[in-house]
Amino acid sequence: MNEIKNIQITNLISAPDNPFKVTMDSEMALLIESIAETGVIAPIIARPTENGKYEIVSGHRRKYACEYLGIKNVPTIIKELDRNEAVIFLVDSNLQRENILPSEKAFAYKMKLDALSTQGKRTDLTSCQVGTKLRSDELMAQSAEDSARQIQRYIRLTNLIPPILDMVDEKRIAFTPAVELSYLLPEEQTILLSEMEYNDCTPNLSQAQRLKKLSMQGLFTKEKLSAIMGEEKANQKERVKIPAERIRKYFPKDYTTAQIEETIVKLCEAYHRKRLRDRDSR
Repeated sequence: MNEIKNIQITNLISAPDNPFKVTMDSEMALLIESIAETGVIAPIIARPTENGKYEIVSGHRRKYACEYLGIKNVPTIIKELDRNEAVIFLVDSNLQRENILPSEKAFAYKMKLDALSTQGKRTDLTSCQVGTKLRSDELMAQSAEDSARQIQRYIRLTNLIPPILDMVDEKRIAFTPAVELSYLLPEEQTILLSEMEYNDCTPNLSQAQRLKKLSMQGLFTKEKLSAIMGEEKANQKERVKIPAERIRKYFPKDYTTAQIEETIVKLCEAYHRKRLRDRDSR
């Protein structure tokens, strides 16, 4: 079955474990503006489920935009897909987007690799001339911009605890050091996170590699972690560190760290101007 229907938006449900985040950002704003002007040009693609609903395999962002605009019925292509086929379709349709977070790519590649492995499709039709079958990651690389090796490196990121993976998405930790940190045990990553937050620092590649080596050898300790993270980097700037509990009580509860920092800087500027005025008045 491959037909187009106008489906009530309430009957369209998100795919379980969809790795691609749907948020109100600049790209979403443009999509909302486009749909408001011309309607939904590219239909959502979904598969029927047992409860009479339709699971989206391509079009989560379009659904969000339609909900924002109050659109009740959405043109939808209905496809008969099993779970593994749906996962592969979902990943392939979203990997074509320009701006994809490392975490999105990591879980998307992992989902597709698991689906291909479970699917058990013949890979001998894509064998090389000497008859060696391609691995699933090599098959994935044929339709992706990343090599099989790079796909495996992205999948490593799924072993990071969520707060550290968020730091990778925010570009506070570079991709290559993050891959090395993914070999740390979850409890070791938690200790590392505390160290990073307390000292406001992140590991470079050399530090991440040494932490990985300590973990793999069973020699990881908080003391060794602190010694490595305490090294002064060539580009490290001098910082004034104030424990959060000392100043948090002076700010509204909903203030973010950035707002607190901005307020402190403004107060310092006001103090500096006052000192200059006092000096000139003498």
